[in-house]
Amino acid sequence: MTDPVIAVEHLSKDYPVGFWRPRPYRALDDLTLSVAAGEVFGCLGPNGAGKSTTLKLLMGLVTPTSGTARLFGVPVSDVASRARVGFLPENPVFYDYLTGEELLAYYGQLCGLRARDARSRATTLLDRVGLGAERRLAVRRYSKGMVQRLGVAQALVQDPDLVILDEPMSGLDPIGRRDVRALILSLRDEGKTVLFSSHILSDAETLCSRVAILAAGRLQAIGSMTDLVEFSVRAWELVLDGLDEGARGRLQETGAMLTSLGGDRVQAHLPGTVAPESLLQDLAARGVRVLSLQPVRETLEDVFLKYVEGKRRDVPDGGAA
Repeated sequence: MTDPVIAVEHLSKDYPVGFWRPRPYRALDDLTLSVAAGEVFGCLGPNGAGKSTTLKLLMGLVTPTSGTARLFGVPVSDVASRARVGFLPENPVFYDYLTGEELLAYYGQLCGLRARDARSRATTLLDRVGLGAERRLAVRRYSKGMVQRLGVAQALVQDPDLVILDEPMSGLDPIGRRDVRALILSLRDEGKTVLFSSHILSDAETLCSRVAILAAGRLQAIGSMTDLVEFSVRAWELVLDGLDEGARGRLQETGAMLTSLGGDRVQAHLPGTVAPESLLQDLAARGVRVLSLQPVRETLEDVFLKYVEGKRRDVPDGGAA
């Protein structure tokens, strides 16, 4: 059996808060999880859930209070564990007097590339994240979304096997989000492992093979979309036109809730236990037009809210999310 790329066991992190009598604030509490090679794994949760703290612990930016974490089987306390890792922090800050091309070439040389190879790698990555036309523009003139794209590019400079992204969609417009989603999927197709945190649940639902939901510093749920989300039909929503009293009575027999949409249009919300086929035949026989029929299924957002509602907490000054 192949060892996991990321292995976390009983990981906890306390931060001291307060000036005169500091007391421990538990940002992360007894986290255990693993991420296999080739997975796209999402770390989800509200502010103060422990997402950023988890990623910082994996990158060796902070030390754990207790527990262990390994990357490729190497403890994160050993700098060698990050030789095959690319990282995008939540709020990247760069040398803004350099151009995007100069910045990536500089990082490439820090990762051990020769100057010529670093410049070539910089050109390739800027094209890949949609900044090819701005390669010779000083970073100080980049918009927030452009800086975020540049941050994604720097995480890929050394062609890492594991890519860790903290809120990669932050500051991006819809086109930028689409491009980063496509990039993450291409990394997966190349056999790389991707771990990212996000508040944008639709992106996680689209991209992730598995997700972990954190709240108040604790792991609340973990699993694949199939494990966490009940995909069976919970209800049916119909938009109808031309209802008469008989058709209304037929709908009400099923337990449907009716809402007027203006004019002759009505929305009917049916329980999921109702088979719509025979009902639609009855309505059509009465001259009712069916404008739309949509199944209502549980989403990742429903699951997320179920686990985190009532468990939000404020992050104290100097704390971490």
